[in-house]
Amino acid sequence: MKVIIIGGVAGGATCATRLRRLSEDIDITIYEKSGYVSYANCGLPYYLGNVIKDKNKLTLQTPKSFKERFNVDVFVNHEVIKIDRLNKEVIVKDLINNKIFKDKYDKLVISTGAKAIIPNIEGRELGFSLKNVEDTFKIDDLINKNNIKNVVVVGAGFIGLEVCENLVRRGLNVYLVEMQDQVLSLIDKEMSCFIENELRKNNVILKLNKQIISLKEENGFIIAKLTDEEINCDMVVFSLGVKAETKLAKECGLKLGLKDGIVVDDKLLTSDKDIYACGDAIITTNLISGKDNLINLAGPANKQARIIADNIYGLNSIYKGGIGTSILKIFNLNCAFVGLNEKYLKNNNIKYNKIYLSPNNHASYYPNSYPLTIKILFNLEYEILGAQVIGKDMVDKTIDILALAICKKINLLELEDIDFAYAPPFNSSKAPINMASYIASNIRLGLVKQYDIFDVEKLINEKNIILLDVRTKEEYELGHIKNYINIPLDDLRCNLSLLDKTKKIYVMCQSALRSYLACRILANLGYDCYNLAGGYRLYASYYLEQKSDNLVLPCGKEII
Repeated sequence: MKVIIIGGVAGGATCATRLRRLSEDIDITIYEKSGYVSYANCGLPYYLGNVIKDKNKLTLQTPKSFKERFNVDVFVNHEVIKIDRLNKEVIVKDLINNKIFKDKYDKLVISTGAKAIIPNIEGRELGFSLKNVEDTFKIDDLINKNNIKNVVVVGAGFIGLEVCENLVRRGLNVYLVEMQDQVLSLIDKEMSCFIENELRKNNVILKLNKQIISLKEENGFIIAKLTDEEINCDMVVFSLGVKAETKLAKECGLKLGLKDGIVVDDKLLTSDKDIYACGDAIITTNLISGKDNLINLAGPANKQARIIADNIYGLNSIYKGGIGTSILKIFNLNCAFVGLNEKYLKNNNIKYNKIYLSPNNHASYYPNSYPLTIKILFNLEYEILGAQVIGKDMVDKTIDILALAICKKINLLELEDIDFAYAPPFNSSKAPINMASYIASNIRLGLVKQYDIFDVEKLINEKNIILLDVRTKEEYELGHIKNYINIPLDDLRCNLSLLDKTKKIYVMCQSALRSYLACRILANLGYDCYNLAGGYRLYASYYLEQKSDNLVLPCGKEII
């Protein structure tokens, strides 16, 4: 059997090596149009920041090592320019020698990935994209050989944020231009504010709600014209996302769907029984919504490639779909998310509830304890629909547990039953995931009623309610919300006469723990009270652009 794989990296390379491990008899050939068949795609921004210093470490396998270890024929700088389904052959162009030839297959695997989106603007050729190793070296050489000082990064998704961080580490001044009103649109805006504040703290100049209009070279500089201003810079990097590279599939008549992605079945077969496809180029099923989507992540691409190899060999492997579990680092913060965000749920009229919590990454008395910010979305049956986690540490562990819960259909209430490893350097005796489950349980039992930061602006103008801040006086003086009166939690029982029992009481504290305790005191005494989900730290991050963790003062004892 002859198998031809179009494209290397996560999908193509994994498919080839899995197939070889299954059989020594299959003839396997990879055609890759770039100069590198297997490389650390996700590590490219970190080479720009000198975090990865050795360029050879970006290359995981070479044509020579593929041949020696796996007996796979790899041809780099070879572009497949046509698929002839009738004759079961591909037409290949040798980009070095400018020669064209044909090669026959029994089974074909399309792993062409995605291509960078370049805006259709005047002067777009003056900008760079960061899609492969060649792009990385080109940008690095420009920085090394020229007096680069100011860089405009267009687009605030994964790559844009990672490029910003690494160019700042390189000593450059960075402007981040994003046409939406937030960075990282895959998470919700109130969560993205923590990232935006971290970017500002590290001197990234944010230009939100701005669109790139044109680029023009003048007097040795590039003038980047935005919606309502111009920036003089030395370099522009486009990071506007990617779109499925499916030109070959389209031209040979394979069935395409959402955003021109390749339609595949659960065995990753295309509309042709002898052609498989994987990675960024294909449409998959979102396991939560049940709808089509495209997931541009290395993990799913590797899984899909392995399944294709299994099915070519004759095993019966199925790809069920994905939930988009993702994580990235932005300076001293880590951000992770999984599943659906609140914007999606609202736009699709899906009924849901949500909780926020801010537990520490480990015991608060142990050195280097920092808060996490966790948002969990769930339906009326308490099945988890999505989650977002931001913090300095324990972010990956937290999101992975939530991803496992989604995939294995463990609902939010059941997570309180799980015993997590605890010692002061690693966790808290009440693990963050357990705490999230406790909060959900309290909501189900009616022990707490919530309001969120988006309700506050309306509430501060209402007359027949009480707005109550139960933080310490020192915290209150450092910053508070208009019209909230301050009665510290430990003084609450002594000051009940100040609170009218006929009025609803909206309570807040720094992270919603003390305000929950206040609500329980008041509710047990017959008051109608509501707890501010996320607390003042979420409000301050969203409305005041403050890194509100700095506002916290010691107060009370840890509850055991």
